[in-house]
Amino acid sequence: MTDPVLPITPPPTSQTQTTSRLKEVAQDLEASFLAEMLKHAGLGKPRESFGGGAGEDQFASLLIETQAHAIVDAGGIGLAESIFQSLKDKADA
Repeated sequence: MTDPVLPITPPPTSQTQTTSRLKEVAQDLEASFLAEMLKHAGLGKPRESFGGGAGEDQFASLLIETQAHAIVDAGGIGLAESIFQSLKDKADA
């Protein structure tokens, strides 16, 4: 007699783990949105008076991303909460 091959299923996750992961994803999406808005607003563009060169250009995007995450950590603009609620509703369905 042979043993049947059972499909591999991921371990069950608790509701708390799912909720915290959804919040993290929503906050990351809000931070990405804010980073793009900050870029288009001109934040991080090199100033002609300092002339930081290529290094300044390369690290400007990191600065913008860090500032966007700081805005989200400080409460954001409310986008993360809307995204979280939408994701939670889909996960519960």
